[in-house]
Amino acid sequence: MSEISLPTEERSERGLGLRWLSLPRIPYWVQRVLQAVPVVLLIVTMNFFLMRLAPGDMADVMAGESGVVSMDYVEHLRHSFGADQSVFAQYISYLGNILHFDLGWSFRNGQPVATLILERLASTGFLMVTALAISILCGCTLGMIAGLTRRRSVDLFISVASTIGFAAPLFWLGLMLIVLFSVTLAWLPAGGMSTLGAPATGIAGVLDIARHMVLPTLCLAIYYMAIYTRLMRASVLDICGQDFVRTARAKGASRLRTAWHHILPNSLLSMVTLTGLQLGALFSGSITIETVFAWPGLGQLALSAVASRDLNLLLGILLVSSIFILLVNLLTDLSYALLDPRVEASA
Repeated sequence: MSEISLPTEERSERGLGLRWLSLPRIPYWVQRVLQAVPVVLLIVTMNFFLMRLAPGDMADVMAGESGVVSMDYVEHLRHSFGADQSVFAQYISYLGNILHFDLGWSFRNGQPVATLILERLASTGFLMVTALAISILCGCTLGMIAGLTRRRSVDLFISVASTIGFAAPLFWLGLMLIVLFSVTLAWLPAGGMSTLGAPATGIAGVLDIARHMVLPTLCLAIYYMAIYTRLMRASVLDICGQDFVRTARAKGASRLRTAWHHILPNSLLSMVTLTGLQLGALFSGSITIETVFAWPGLGQLALSAVASRDLNLLLGILLVSSIFILLVNLLTDLSYALLDPRVEASA
């Protein structure tokens, strides 16, 4: 058969179309990073304008604490804080400071906001990471055991214990741990991060901080360990009913090998997703824990900023925590793509 000839213009258009279709594909991680940029801008904008909805400002608080009711003094304070400008002008100035990595000045504490946040960030991060690691490890293990021993006494015990841990409020659980281990048994300190007068360096300092970390970490880990246990159990029960698990058993694979090589890897996919989603809730829970156990972290700093109407400090804490959660969710998406190649293929 003779080849059908196409007009020159049509051939060129098709060639352009083919060249357009043959353009290199944007990698999955680049797509996720580009999607995070407008999210950061939206977070900055929402935090700024939401803070302006609350009545009053820091000038009112400082004037009230000093006992001065003169409007001239209040206006002078507002002018020094830049609060006498229009909201739009304050927003543009705030965006410019953010682009220069300047979080502003805390007039209440007399220090840069970035310095205050960096001093407390390590304490909160250490508490959150430790509690998250314990909850994931213990929760996945208990959920795996409960899912593989379904409808038995072990499964019933784990399910009841996880339900109780999920239902118990964090502040009540923290107070009960203090009453039991600090007041009644006198085994562990009731609050703080270190003992006054204790050495801050060396093995003695590390052991002292570890003793103070036990109760807040345990309290925070119990709640989220219950969530991971329940989700892992449901995921294991769902995977056990899949065809590839029955095929592995039919080929002669032992229960241990089937659980380790087939059930566990597929069940962990939901755990990875939950870890990214739960980090924001974990940060909120750490604020409660820091208040109950007097832990010197970002939670206590945020509460003091709210009480003193320190807007710059509060905006800085919200921005840093939001970006931190956004980065963790980004890493979660990338790790999910590594565990399941179909995610990147469909992107």
